[in-house]
Amino acid sequence: MAGLLYHLGRACSRHHWLVIACWVLAAVGLALIARGIGDKTSDDLTLPGTESTAAQDLLKSRLPHQAYGTNPLVLKAGDGRLTDSANKQAVDQTVSNLRKTDGVTSAINPLGSAGSAFLSQNERIAYVPVTLSISPADITKDEAQDILDAGAPARSAGMEVALGGYAGQQLSKPDTESSEAVGLAAAVIILLFAFGTATAMALPIVTAVLGLACTLAIIQLLGNVFDVPSVAPTLGTMIGLGVGIDYALFVVTRHKLQLKAGMEMQESIARATATAGGAVFFAGGTVVIALCSLAVANIPLVRNMGFASAVSVVIAVAAALTLLPALLGALGPRINSLRVQFGRTHPDDQQPHGWARWAKVIAKRPIPAATVGVVVLLALAIPVLNLELGQSDNGELPTDTTARQSYDLVSEGFGAGTNGPLLVSVQLGSAAKPDQKTSNSLDQQQQQLKASQQEIEQQAVAGGASTQQAKQEAEQQTQKQTQELATKRKEAAATDPRLTKLTDAISGTSGVKSVSPITLDAKGTAGVFTVISEHAPSSHQTANLVDRLRDDVIPGAIAGTDMQADVGGQTAAYIDLASRISEKLPLMIAVVVGLSFVVLMLAFRSLLVPLKAAVMNLLSVAAAYGIVTFIFQEGNGASLIGLDGPTPIVSFVPLMMFAILFGLSMDYEVFLLSQIQDHYKEERLPTKAVIDGLASTGRVITSAALIMVCVFTSFVLSGDPTVKQFGIGLAVAIAIDATLVRCVLVPAVMVMLGHRAWWLPGRLDRALPRLSIEGEEYFARRDAEAKVATPAGG
Repeated sequence: MAGLLYHLGRACSRHHWLVIACWVLAAVGLALIARGIGDKTSDDLTLPGTESTAAQDLLKSRLPHQAYGTNPLVLKAGDGRLTDSANKQAVDQTVSNLRKTDGVTSAINPLGSAGSAFLSQNERIAYVPVTLSISPADITKDEAQDILDAGAPARSAGMEVALGGYAGQQLSKPDTESSEAVGLAAAVIILLFAFGTATAMALPIVTAVLGLACTLAIIQLLGNVFDVPSVAPTLGTMIGLGVGIDYALFVVTRHKLQLKAGMEMQESIARATATAGGAVFFAGGTVVIALCSLAVANIPLVRNMGFASAVSVVIAVAAALTLLPALLGALGPRINSLRVQFGRTHPDDQQPHGWARWAKVIAKRPIPAATVGVVVLLALAIPVLNLELGQSDNGELPTDTTARQSYDLVSEGFGAGTNGPLLVSVQLGSAAKPDQKTSNSLDQQQQQLKASQQEIEQQAVAGGASTQQAKQEAEQQTQKQTQELATKRKEAAATDPRLTKLTDAISGTSGVKSVSPITLDAKGTAGVFTVISEHAPSSHQTANLVDRLRDDVIPGAIAGTDMQADVGGQTAAYIDLASRISEKLPLMIAVVVGLSFVVLMLAFRSLLVPLKAAVMNLLSVAAAYGIVTFIFQEGNGASLIGLDGPTPIVSFVPLMMFAILFGLSMDYEVFLLSQIQDHYKEERLPTKAVIDGLASTGRVITSAALIMVCVFTSFVLSGDPTVKQFGIGLAVAIAIDATLVRCVLVPAVMVMLGHRAWWLPGRLDRALPRLSIEGEEYFARRDAEAKVATPAGG
């Protein structure tokens, strides 16, 4: 690998303008193509084997118009009541507009007889349940905007208009531009301190930004191939900026050190690409493996989020190994121009004495240092014992989003539970039939119609041609009544004793506010109805209600019948997602830790080094989980990050955090241990190797970590609570990893292990393939050959 990267770096630096042009054209071209195709994301909540997915599948096949639920267009009167003549006219026109909108299959007028349940008691708030033929996975921003725009008559009449459901969520994705700007600004300042020149500072920024442009375009294009979660582009931005700048920082640092030592420009670029670039390739590969291993969980949402995030890492590595050498080649010796000095000395003139002194302190007292580090991490991790996975809802979005406005208006008029209705799907072995009383009444009406028909025919025969016109009018009236009776019979099928027993049992369940009439398919063997909780969709009470309905109420109500009922809908799907992730989290931890152990064992040819890394990374991740639990679930300091109070921890956040953090923490592990191993190989003095390794990498690792912490923290500015959780969690974990773990625990444990740190059983040593992260053996052989080829005194 070292030889390949060496020649790649040399070729890119020599043909720098061509490589730079290719990257610029790729970024612009991909962005234009993605913009033309459109932005499409979807939170695929399909989970094979769960009730929510079973309900969704039944509805898709038998009642497709009911499968995705409804999207409420909420209206609140500015003056008076919605039933006032002027307001009523505006509502009627809005409903008419909705029915004409593409993709709308039904829109129930809340002021009509069929929509009385959608008008609040004070008649000031109402919502139009809009059913779409477009699924949450397929709806575009423009289609969602058309639905909101249909409310123009109501808005002109002075009403508040807001759109909820998955259509409203499509229009309520908070922007991240301010977060990106803050993160980049912080990176600029840190890089100026690290490099001391504006030219060197610009290299990681340009590399990361161009790479990020390609990443976001690719993720957008992938959204048309498979379901890309709505948070994936933001997560890709966070990771892409963080690792993109960090990877470039490591390569540029190595290049500057080599130039300072007198190495020729082209050779330095090629060697920096092969050495630091080799570590970047290895570290990035570890992150990609960790993210792709999320597929083992067999959870589509998590799997697709992992794949989309992995794209940002792959592009960042590619940019560091091709675009960056090209930029270095184009810049040449000017990399040291535009010097910026902070304090009395320039960064290029400073020696890492501070890190060396710190390393000596740790090496002198490794046991107390390790003990303090472990105790602090365990203390930070204590809140994780109370960690509960849940879901967020639209009530946690910024108040200027239409989905949040819809949530607040619906809560005001109908209760918070109305924002997250549960869909109960029903499958019957035999067609639903009205109960005996209703059936007798309908039969009686049928007989009356038949008698009326016979009477009309008899009168027509007796009266002759003069009564033919009257006969035709009477037949038309009878035909109309027959159709109405058929409709009544179909609706009356909902009074089937099996269905009545089920709906009555659910209606009487504690925590249920209301149950809607059931809608049956044409055959009468499948149906759906909604259940409204008394509590918010994200509350524990609603989750407990779903469990109670599934475990006790529904099984008891359908016992002894040929009927199957499943609780579905988005709220229930998120509850199932949290349950499935809780089940899969131990497996995912084992898979990621196992893969990382194997990769590090191959890289460092040691058993204890990867074991130490696994344990320490688990401790740092647990500490990060604890802080996230403390801030979000328990609400401590929530107001400081723009939240109203405690917020449920979104179920997939800890799982994604683990994969990302375990991968990213390996970056610093690889860079630090590579240097320690190099020094150990040279002198075979384990303690001195630890001191020299930490001294030589301390500043660059700290700078890299600080950049990543600033980038992640900047996303707290996002209005999306899920993004806030990712931002805080990742920033805290990186800060812990770069301080307590990398600067205290790693050197302390490595000193205690001594020579044993690099122990590997002989049989295993012979069986494992030999890897060289930074190509030490390749360059040793290359330098030896060059020395032999150079004449003595030449």
